[in-house]
Amino acid sequence: MLKVKEFDRVLLKDGREGDIMDVSSDGIHLVIDIGSSSKDWETLYDKTIDDIERVLSP
Repeated sequence: MLKVKEFDRVLLKDGREGDIMDVSSDGIHLVIDIGSSSKDWETLYDKTIDDIERVLSP
């Protein structure tokens, strides 16, 4: 299973890139910030480890 940690840069399976802001204690549920500036940032609260294609940078 893929392992991610807080502040990892990841590629989502839908093609968007984001930064992990929080990982639940079970390691499955995630909070991810996407966007390139404060004008287009979006926080995704409903993502799981299954939504991650790969880690881009730790």
